[in-house]
Amino acid sequence: MKLTITAFISLSIMSSTYAAETVVSTSEANILDGTQKSAPSFVPPAEDTLPDNAYGRLVLQGHAIFVDTKANAPEFVGNGLNCTNCHLEQGRKANSAPLWAAYTMYPAYRKKNDKVNTYAERLQGCFQFSMNGKPPPSDNAVIAALTAYSYWLATGAPTGKELPGRSYPEIPQPAGGFDLAKGKTIYVEQCALCHGDEGQGQKASSDYVLPPLWGKDSFNWGAGMHRINTAAGFIKANMPLGKGGTLSTEEAWHVAAYMNSHERPQDPRFIDGSIEQTRVKFHANDGVNLYGQKVDGVLIGQGTK
Repeated sequence: MKLTITAFISLSIMSSTYAAETVVSTSEANILDGTQKSAPSFVPPAEDTLPDNAYGRLVLQGHAIFVDTKANAPEFVGNGLNCTNCHLEQGRKANSAPLWAAYTMYPAYRKKNDKVNTYAERLQGCFQFSMNGKPPPSDNAVIAALTAYSYWLATGAPTGKELPGRSYPEIPQPAGGFDLAKGKTIYVEQCALCHGDEGQGQKASSDYVLPPLWGKDSFNWGAGMHRINTAAGFIKANMPLGKGGTLSTEEAWHVAAYMNSHERPQDPRFIDGSIEQTRVKFHANDGVNLYGQKVDGVLIGQGTK
């Protein structure tokens, strides 16, 4: 496996880059009313604290995989995304599912697969669904490196305690529900500049520099981000990039619904070629989503070719 330590560039799901020197995870908790009230937030260690030994080198390998996943773990990635597209600032940013807040909560029961998962199994799920790829074996070097990187980011964090900013904020659905037409307008005004009119992202040569939000190179129908409520929380806290908290709760829901009303790769748990069976088993009770429903007369969940 080729490892290129691209420590200075990381992508976000809604655009742009971050420098690796970024150390502080600035919490954007309490964003539901659009304000930027500060809240106590765990601060992961600075890169210059890494020891110059085998452990430090393994952490750096994990960082390299995290920020440039397709280049450094190509056999396990099936789309155009990197880990840091959903876990911003190299897995450091509060309210963007930071690694330091996730690592200390495992092993944990997950409703998604109805079992207690190890941290390695949680990482495998990310590859299968968000990366639309193949889960690395639990004893693979990729899992070892990503685990070491997560462990290091969580240095000093309490075990088993849910820290502020652990996931994406939960924001209430608009009283009148989401509106796809309004979502399209918001997308054109706030998102299309980076992600393209058709959600296709942007490439430099053959590599994505701004991630696709739907289509064949995006996350699949089994990924957590396919839930409109999950995507809305992410967008509300973090997007547009650098201006998190500026969209209203309603706007975040509308644009998340618009994004997730488009086709993407099929759920890898697809049952016997049946969208309906797959919907009933895996999507009917999985938050708010459009899988197996009709939008403008078209059945959603057919997947991309």
